[in-house]
Amino acid sequence: MKGKVLFFALSIIFTTAVFFPCALSAQDVSAAELLRRVDNNEIYSTIEYEGEIIIEHGGRRFVKVMKVWGRGNTHSFIEFTNAEDRGTRYLRRDGRLFVYSPDTEEVMLISGHMLKESMMGSDMSYEDTLNNETLGSRYDPVISGSETISGRDAWVLTLTAKRRTESYPTRKLWIDKENGDLLRYELFALSGVKLKEYQLRRVEVINGKRFPVEGEMRDLMRRDSRTIFVMKNVVLDRPIADSIFSQRNLER
Repeated sequence: MKGKVLFFALSIIFTTAVFFPCALSAQDVSAAELLRRVDNNEIYSTIEYEGEIIIEHGGRRFVKVMKVWGRGNTHSFIEFTNAEDRGTRYLRRDGRLFVYSPDTEEVMLISGHMLKESMMGSDMSYEDTLNNETLGSRYDPVISGSETISGRDAWVLTLTAKRRTESYPTRKLWIDKENGDLLRYELFALSGVKLKEYQLRRVEVINGKRFPVEGEMRDLMRRDSRTIFVMKNVVLDRPIADSIFSQRNLER
């Protein structure tokens, strides 16, 4: 099985890289095709990288450093190495998320109301990291316009949830017309209030394809807050031992 880019493998991480073999013209573009290409961004079977989560909130700045291993859309393992969080580890496996705290030396399953909480103090919730289903299976898309972002022409795609259980009933995506980069997305509540927004900051070419290595998320319910995710030394498609994604590795 191949997987999508998750900045927090936190992506567990939270954005997708989109690869278009060629630019889509106004004649052949459609909402369904754009969303299908986002969902079909299956450019790797495994991923390893070193990452930073830079959190700016309430006038303070925190930098968290981590190592991440991921396999497909279902398995990921994160270990934090910065002094304040050293030894904190996360295991995401088959739709469930576990955390090991070196302070308590215990493993905890994150579920229920806890999924709504901020992950490591960032602008992402635990819930943001867990859904493995494609956007196409969860949302109905329409092309709602064409805009220029930072000098780049983009299609604007509006997604409406098919189910009432979605945390974000409406999403808006800005997709670069030339190369398919997901430049921006916004997440909305049922009331229409914008809850979160994401901006692509930097792309690198890895294995011949464009790959988002830096992005910024803002939780608009938090005053003066943003989280920047940075990926370094990215390695794709190298075999990863099953033991990495094990409970024993989490508890060691």
